[in-house]
Amino acid sequence: MVSIDKAVIARITKGGEQFEIYVDSEKALEFKKGKEYSMENLLATNEIFKDAKKGDRASSSELEKAFGTKDVFEVAKVIIREGEVQLTTEQRRKHVEEKKLQIANIISNQGVNPKTKLPHPPQRILNAMDEAHVSVDPFKPADEQVKAVLDAIMEILPISFETIEIAVKVPVDHAGRVSSVMHNIAPVKKEEWKSDAWYAVIEIPAGRQNEIYEKLNNLTSGNAEVKVVSRKNI
Repeated sequence: MVSIDKAVIARITKGGEQFEIYVDSEKALEFKKGKEYSMENLLATNEIFKDAKKGDRASSSELEKAFGTKDVFEVAKVIIREGEVQLTTEQRRKHVEEKKLQIANIISNQGVNPKTKLPHPPQRILNAMDEAHVSVDPFKPADEQVKAVLDAIMEILPISFETIEIAVKVPVDHAGRVSSVMHNIAPVKKEEWKSDAWYAVIEIPAGRQNEIYEKLNNLTSGNAEVKVVSRKNI
């Protein structure tokens, strides 16, 4: 259990009423992202407050009405998962930067420069986000923020989201392993097994083209044959 002196406030509004708890900030953030902790390790005190700084406690009836339970630990879980956890300036900066990188990686993997048909490196996307003064939510999933980020940076950095179909020919000595890996990482639209090789058509985001080519080369010691057979905008 964290001490009150080192704890921060997590809060939520339910039914027009505010509820607050004192929590370990780092553990609460990790819990919010999906890591499991016992509430005894997260809470500084086993109390639910209406106003934590004033010590104004919520009654059992208020908890029952707002959360459907008066169990402090169950209520605390809802507050942390669905509510707001206070961050220090340094914590917010750290978590915002992590989220920006996640978003940049998604865009780099799925989008391409419409002129060159090559992906933009994540750092180039991050630079455009900074130039456009993009704000990201450190708690909202990265994939749910991609559209808003794209809308903000498109004038600075042209990006098109495309999928491509690649035709692959893999020598029979490597076919079993390559087929298994490809089925796990991308939709295999067609495949044919012949005595000399495995033939397949695989659909991938255009931004992952280099990654997939490198993986195929590594799996086959450079003996895979690959070519783009179609492109389409998403």
